[in-house]
Amino acid sequence: MRANPITPTVDFEQDGKQHGHLRLPYSRNDSAWGSVLIPVSVIRRGTGPVALLTGANHGDEYEGPLALFDLAHNLVPDQVTGTVIIVPAMNFPAFLAGTRVSPLDQVNMNRAFPGAPDGTPTQKIADYFQRTLLPMADVVLDFHSGGKTLDFLPFAASHILEDKAQQARCRAARDAFNAPFSVEMREIDALGMYDDAAEGLGKTFVTTELGGQGSATPYTTRIARKGVRNLLIHAGIMQGEPEHTPTRHLSQPDDACFHFSTEGGLVEYLVALGEVVRPGDPIARIWQTGQTGSAPRSVTAQRDGILMARHHPGLCQAGDCLAVLAVED
Repeated sequence: MRANPITPTVDFEQDGKQHGHLRLPYSRNDSAWGSVLIPVSVIRRGTGPVALLTGANHGDEYEGPLALFDLAHNLVPDQVTGTVIIVPAMNFPAFLAGTRVSPLDQVNMNRAFPGAPDGTPTQKIADYFQRTLLPMADVVLDFHSGGKTLDFLPFAASHILEDKAQQARCRAARDAFNAPFSVEMREIDALGMYDDAAEGLGKTFVTTELGGQGSATPYTTRIARKGVRNLLIHAGIMQGEPEHTPTRHLSQPDDACFHFSTEGGLVEYLVALGEVVRPGDPIARIWQTGQTGSAPRSVTAQRDGILMARHHPGLCQAGDCLAVLAVED
């Protein structure tokens, strides 16, 4: 396989604190020999565990970048045993554009793995993570939130894995993050996800969904900053007492947790995030927008559960995921 064209301007094996870039050559109309410069920081002191921390896998999700730019600024080598690799904006072109997918190639980073060294810009970034950064790491944290089109209860998540020892490690790291909710998460489609790439390499992997609506709040940003510190303490990379507050454990036992619209229209939610529903309870109704006088179409719960995620903003299209339920363990 070809070598990846990305060149780091930092040395991952050098002690101390470095700020630099992952430089991806990108020839374009206004810069024939141009580059995409993805910010990266490395804080290292001696041998020990390696943490790989990423935000903005999707470019319109902001709690991760806020927590990680702050961590890169404030964390010093004397606080570390091992290595912390921080990439606050993994999908940097999408982050600058404020979009879920990259404006350079319209590729979703979180469906691009394992990537390709001779592919599109997003595929090249994915390949660099797959073949260079992930193999270095012991613990991997990838921050997400709902972006512009979803809103979530704030949670940290792990997945059900075939390797039960690995699953237990991921679950323990998720609980150490200590978000208000801790979820054993079911994915609609895991193919090409960074999660699957990290877990496939045997890594301890934690992800989050910390709100949404295309912005971050003081509340969700505090959760992100507290959680990354807690996780580094749990991994043995930082010393100190973790900050723990009560958390509620949720799981998603089946695909009936997901509710999709069969038509477009104006969405009226009848249930708020965190509220409990029973089978047949109305979650939302969809009003036709092209004419008056029509009765709305009801979206009812397929199972019992807590509303953990909902569509945003107020209009939907056919096929949109309107509501996601979870069960409290």
